[in-house]
Amino acid sequence: MRSVDHDAPVYLHQLLVPGEERYTSLALVNTRFTLSHGDIDLLDDTESAHLWLVRHELLPDRVALSGRQFGRLLGLREAVRALFEAYDAHERPAVDDLATVNSALAAAPSTPRLAWTSDGPHRADEPDAGNPAAAALSLLAEDATDLLTGSEAEQLTECAAQGCARWFLRSHGARRWCTTKCGNRVRAARAYAAKRGKESPG
Repeated sequence: MRSVDHDAPVYLHQLLVPGEERYTSLALVNTRFTLSHGDIDLLDDTESAHLWLVRHELLPDRVALSGRQFGRLLGLREAVRALFEAYDAHERPAVDDLATVNSALAAAPSTPRLAWTSDGPHRADEPDAGNPAAAALSLLAEDATDLLTGSEAEQLTECAAQGCARWFLRSHGARRWCTTKCGNRVRAARAYAAKRGKESPG
């Protein structure tokens, strides 16, 4: 797996995958994907995982991420990916994957609060602040639960580009690629294969 410089374009200028702006769990699953030059993992070490959590406002910058917490984050990522795959295939997920998500939910359960803003009163669920890292994982697991049990779950789709491994929310039934880059890559590969086929001796 290729190491990532988080100041490089692959991180800062990566095309947004539809749905990531609403579901952080989708963004978590999509931290592992493939580009033309190889596999990418945006959570390749504890420091990069900490940065990702801070960028997504899930963890205060001053709070360090331990190696054990890092491992749990990666475990949650793969469990959520497996749940997406099971949902898409209309199958039951593995017991371990479901247990991983439920364990994250239980580690720092949210407490309902009444918040009052300029728009008036509304409910706000606040995670246990005693363990910020556990709270971050709990929020991600809760986000995945909301996605899988909500009305947008039917739009959840894996990118059809070979090796991409990203998931997105399909805006219309015909969409198969998570980004235009993946669509262009597949079309270019098809065109190249067709050209090679014509050049081959009959």
